[in-house]
Amino acid sequence: MTRYGDLERPPLHEAALARALVRPGGLWRSVRVVEETGSTNADLADLARAGEDEGLLLATELQTAGRGRLGRTWTAPARSGLAFSMLLKPDVPAARLPWVTLLTGVAVASAVRRLTGFGEIGDRFFPGADGDEHVEARLKWPNDVLVGDRKLAGILVEKVGDAVVVGVGLNVSLREDELPVPTATSLAIEGAPLSDRAPLLRAVAREVEGRYREWTAASGDPEVCGLRADYRELCATLGREVRVELPGGAELLGTARDVDFEGRLVVAGPDGVRPVSAGDVVHVR
Repeated sequence: MTRYGDLERPPLHEAALARALVRPGGLWRSVRVVEETGSTNADLADLARAGEDEGLLLATELQTAGRGRLGRTWTAPARSGLAFSMLLKPDVPAARLPWVTLLTGVAVASAVRRLTGFGEIGDRFFPGADGDEHVEARLKWPNDVLVGDRKLAGILVEKVGDAVVVGVGLNVSLREDELPVPTATSLAIEGAPLSDRAPLLRAVAREVEGRYREWTAASGDPEVCGLRADYRELCATLGREVRVELPGGAELLGTARDVDFEGRLVVAGPDGVRPVSAGDVVHVR
């Protein structure tokens, strides 16, 4: 089958995406689409080490060695989702770099909500086109986009020298029998199929650009640019009972109370209140 054979999963067009996203003075300097690669994050990390400038967005139709948190593998059929990475070089204090992950989550969730007619953060629900399902994308700290309790997208951020490589994997047309894990979902499964992924990629890239510009202009201060408030509004983890699997194998049980100025999850447990900077969060039912 050629790349045009599956009309339900049309290919991305590099030239069209570049025309839409690359502009003088904008963040995106170059957009590239490759048919297949092991990992877009690994590819951009190599380019970052070679001195590549900020503003490169690399997407692939098929990612064969995608990774999630804790080294978990993530695979999906060609053109069934968006798999792309972005090369950024934020001029902010090192302590504020964790907000890159949270910023990307807000951008992805906002783009999904807007394109499916749910409404952006701060908006009340409004109807979309007849027959469309409104997808209430929410965030699980620190790097997942959820619909209900199922994972719609994941984000992987890696520091490479003075650069940050931001990878996004977003399930678009995956069917139930194609899901790598039963706790995942896709826009199609949620009733809002977007067979053409290009508008979604454009929307996410523009959301990232706008929020990134505001955040870096504020020297990474999440309060000044409104990022912390927006993240907290979208975060499904807050107010939930959670189990946090900490580095080293320890666990923390408690209630997720807040996301603090440094982007840490604040958990109230039996031994008091503790900020968590890294860990795998499980929402306890």
